[in-house]
Amino acid sequence: MFKLPRVLLALACASLVVACTKPAGGGDQAKPADAAATADKKADANAPVPADLSSEQQQFGYAIGYDIGHSLAQIKDNVDLKSLEKGLEESAAGQTARLTDKQREDVKNNVAQKIRAKQQADREAAAKKNQDDGDKFLADNGKKAGVKTTASGLEYEVITEGKGDHPTAQDKVTVNYKGTLLDGTVFDSSYDRGQPVSFPLGNVIPGWTEGVQLMTPGSKYKFYIPSKLAYGERGAGAKIGPNQTLTFEVELISIDKNTALAPAAPGKPAAPKSK
Repeated sequence: MFKLPRVLLALACASLVVACTKPAGGGDQAKPADAAATADKKADANAPVPADLSSEQQQFGYAIGYDIGHSLAQIKDNVDLKSLEKGLEESAAGQTARLTDKQREDVKNNVAQKIRAKQQADREAAAKKNQDDGDKFLADNGKKAGVKTTASGLEYEVITEGKGDHPTAQDKVTVNYKGTLLDGTVFDSSYDRGQPVSFPLGNVIPGWTEGVQLMTPGSKYKFYIPSKLAYGERGAGAKIGPNQTLTFEVELISIDKNTALAPAAPGKPAAPKSK
C-alpha cells in the first residue's frame, strides 16, 4: 500500500535525491526480451530538445519537476499544483513561509490520514468484490464437465495425464506454468520467460502444494484456486489484489525426491511469485 510518512515534502525530496544520485551508466543489463525497450531508449536519446528547454538549467528543472509530478500521481487529487509551484518558488527564493511549521506539519498529517483512510476503504471494497466474483466463478466452474473439486475447495481439470510417481510436499519439483486472473490477465508465466522453474513444493501457496501432488511427470493440469488457498486478503505484488481467485495451467516436468526439504513455515511468502 502506498505510504506517506512525510507526505508531499518527502516525495519531492525523494525524487530529487534519486535523480541526482543515480550512478552514471547504472541500471540493469538489458535482457533479450527487453530488446524493443532498449531500441526505444536509443531513439529517445536522439529526440530533439524542445526550444523552451534549451539550457541545462531548464532541462534539469523540468526533469526534477516531472519526477515530482510522477511521484504525486497517486495523490494528485489532494494537491493544488499552483500552490505546490508557489511553495517551491518561495522556498527556493528564501522567503518566509506563509504557513507556520506547525500549520504545514498539521495539514500534511491531516491529508495523509485522509489518503490512508480512502486507500483502506478502496482495498476493503476491492476485497469484497474479488471474493464475491471468485465465489460465483467457482460455483459455476465446479459444475462443468471435467472439473473436479477437492475437499479444500481447490478445483482442477486434467489436460494431459502423465506417468510415474506423485510428488510430496517435501519434494522439489520443476514445472512450467502460466497464472491468470479471472479476467484473463496473465500475472506470471514461465513460458514467457522461456524456461521452467524449480522450487520446494512445500514452499508455495496451499493451492499449488495440494494440486501439484495430484500430478505425475508429464501431466498438465489446470487449477482454479480460491483466494483462501492463494494469497488471501494480502494479495501479492501489483497485479494480484486481495481475495482474488487465480487460475494456473501447470506442466509437471520432473520431481527431485533426493532432496530432503522441510515444509515451509506458516506465512512464508509463496512461490511462484507474482511480478
